[in-house]
Amino acid sequence: MEIDVIGWDIGGAHLKAVMLDAQGSPVQVLQYPCPLWKGLDQLRSAVNELLKIMPSPAAHHAITMTGELADCFQSRAEGVEQILNVMKSVLSADDLLVYAGSLGFLRADSITEAHYQAIASANWLASADYAVKHCGNGLFIDIGSTTTDILALVNGQVLAQGLTDYERLITRELIYTGVVRTAVMAIANRFFFKGHDVGVMAEYFATMADVYRLTEELDEAHDQYESADGAEKTRQASAKRLARMIGMEWQDEPFSSWSQLAQSIRAEQVRTLQLGCERQLSRACWTKVPPLIGAGVGRFLVKQLAVNMRMSYVDFSDLLPVVPETLGLSPADCAPALAVAFLSRSLKNTVN
Repeated sequence: MEIDVIGWDIGGAHLKAVMLDAQGSPVQVLQYPCPLWKGLDQLRSAVNELLKIMPSPAAHHAITMTGELADCFQSRAEGVEQILNVMKSVLSADDLLVYAGSLGFLRADSITEAHYQAIASANWLASADYAVKHCGNGLFIDIGSTTTDILALVNGQVLAQGLTDYERLITRELIYTGVVRTAVMAIANRFFFKGHDVGVMAEYFATMADVYRLTEELDEAHDQYESADGAEKTRQASAKRLARMIGMEWQDEPFSSWSQLAQSIRAEQVRTLQLGCERQLSRACWTKVPPLIGAGVGRFLVKQLAVNMRMSYVDFSDLLPVVPETLGLSPADCAPALAVAFLSRSLKNTVN
């Protein structure tokens, strides 16, 4: 199988890769744990592990990143520089293209310190750029393991108010909540349980992976880190961790009670996301009600938001020219990696 391009999304916790063939169809989608806070060797090892799985070398590679935020780096600029150095040393390709947000793609060997700010945490814009080219109007929502991006797409333009993480947190275009790694205590400080408004312990006892394991919405392939207590990943173990959040033992109540608690926590997270969506929808003059475009491993919540808000739903995979059967994850699970792969194909001979 001939691989034309591999798109890489280098996060602080996961490395994601999407391979396109010569016709531009995704043929493999991969995600690998990459705890970058432990050091750059984690990235080097993760890239090498994924390269072993890939069927053949690629003609070129395109990368985007958020991993420069890892606390092993003294600054974001240092993180960008060191991540680029690792990728240049590991990937043996004629062309290594780097996504730099509004600057587009840059050749890795032409990047200077002046480009670092544009490169840092620009993966959300790559996904939105791809989406707006294929669906001129919509609210793009990418819910991942840890964060959510919400962006208005209006008349073929991405209406991003913020570019940096700080600016995007202010505008709620970035909401630090996801469906796997987010701590339950970060969702709310009180939950509804058995007719009571119960306070939540501010302890890292459980994560949203436990919640969505109990609601039966979690794809276990997306939960690649150990649980909060290091114990097994079963429904019973998740119930035990959630019970701790409100000072109880899971044996104290019927198992159905813990599923109901999970639904209460889910509702709080959906409420937060809906407020973010409503804020972005209020910013534009829509000629008609736009669809919600769902991406990321948590896009099942985008479908819920569409129901709640009485809006139509479009899956990110539906924006692909061809939606083939791929090995591994769905292309929509790794939207930024998919986006940089697609967007770079038409530009690889023209970038600076």
